[in-house]
Amino acid sequence: MSKSLRPTRLADYIGQEPIKEALTVAIDAAKKQGRPIDHVLLNGPPGLGKTTLARIIANELRWKVKTTIGSSVKTA
Repeated sequence: MSKSLRPTRLADYIGQEPIKEALTVAIDAAKKQGRPIDHVLLNGPPGLGKTTLARIIANELRWKVKTTIGSSVKTA
């Protein structure tokens, strides 16, 4: 049992059914192909679970995730 309050599997994530369905297809395809998902952009206001979803995707694919926020990205 996980000690985190946040879900670690897509099956445990509550709500956002259309997004979960699309991510399930992408995750299953990536697993069958043995490679990571090309890219995922999660956008929205704070508190919607974007970081949690990113960590779930990485966990489902057994990959590490690095997160950042838009304001910390430097442009040329």
